[in-house]
Amino acid sequence: MTELAELIAQAFTAACRDELQAPKPGNVHVFADGHRMTADDFVRSAAAAAGPLTQPGAKVGQRILGAVEATKAAVATNTNLGIVLLCAPLAAAAAAEQEPSDLRAALSRVLAGLDVEDAALAFRAITLASPGGLGTAPRHDVRAPATISLRAAMAEAAERDRIARQYVSDFEDIFVTGADALARARPLGRDRATTEVFLAFLSSFPDSHVVRKHGAAKAEEVRQLAQNFRASIPAAQPAQFMGNLLDWDRQLKLADINPGTSADLTVATLFVAHLHDVLPLRRNSA
Repeated sequence: MTELAELIAQAFTAACRDELQAPKPGNVHVFADGHRMTADDFVRSAAAAAGPLTQPGAKVGQRILGAVEATKAAVATNTNLGIVLLCAPLAAAAAAEQEPSDLRAALSRVLAGLDVEDAALAFRAITLASPGGLGTAPRHDVRAPATISLRAAMAEAAERDRIARQYVSDFEDIFVTGADALARARPLGRDRATTEVFLAFLSSFPDSHVVRKHGAAKAEEVRQLAQNFRASIPAAQPAQFMGNLLDWDRQLKLADINPGTSADLTVATLFVAHLHDVLPLRRNSA
């Protein structure tokens, strides 16, 4: 692995670690396991996926499939498909960019260059991971041979899946909603900032994973609860904030509700932040 690839891999694993350290209602974190998964499953998944995800010169589809295969071998369950789908293009863009401020422009070029082979490899990864509530699609189903580019395939799913939407919006949710929430909350500390990013996503739109497993009405109910929770934060003392957060976390897990898409978007937001931190170090040491 090259020096640059190693820096990108470190940024990825740091983002995954940071996301786990913060409480995220309904999702797995160090304060509470859930959904038949543990925080350690996600730690091992990140370590396994980092190498394939950041392999120098690899196509985005190769990065996705390699990371999912490595994860499956490490933990035998789907812990990080959404994370991988989001972070593979970001890793490719980071390997190609020249200035940290150009990361989104580099990402746009990576997304525009996705082809049918990328789609075929990503389809294999998705079927291997077999995410809950996957269902079928009338056109370009992942179980059928790919006939269009990965970006075009994601465009087909963009209205119903927030991760797919990132492929056609140049990751707008990450670079706008996520980045803005992270910047505002950073003075509160790393873990609290991570929670704030998660809540920003969860309150902004119905979580795609909740929609797939529980329906649009339940996902909208969770979104409104997140919105109300965010509104109550300024009046809460730190201990009260944490207590209320973990109470809601238990309630969601008892109902088997996992806002996994919001968590995946949070990891991608943290990955971008870590990339912006480490890429200048590479140039300064060159």
